[in-house]
Amino acid sequence: MSHESVWYSRPRTYGKGSRQCRVCTHKAGLIRKYGLNICRQCFREKSADIGFVKVRLTPAYRHHRLGVAGCIMRSTAELRPSLGEIY
Repeated sequence: MSHESVWYSRPRTYGKGSRQCRVCTHKAGLIRKYGLNICRQCFREKSADIGFVKVRLTPAYRHHRLGVAGCIMRSTAELRPSLGEIY
């Protein structure tokens, strides 16, 4: 058995080796939440196109749940009022 036939000879169906970014096929720093499967670099570039809005919180609430960072990402679907609230 030669060296070339040993590496990546088994199928990658689970674990970190089986997942990759859907934009750039990078395997590290993958954001899997909400089924995004995008690496963090591509998420920063494409977040506005996807519909995420960066929301800054007031200083009183900032340290409550988020620690020092003080900002979260919310989907625009959460920010839009429902049809019942409009009419």
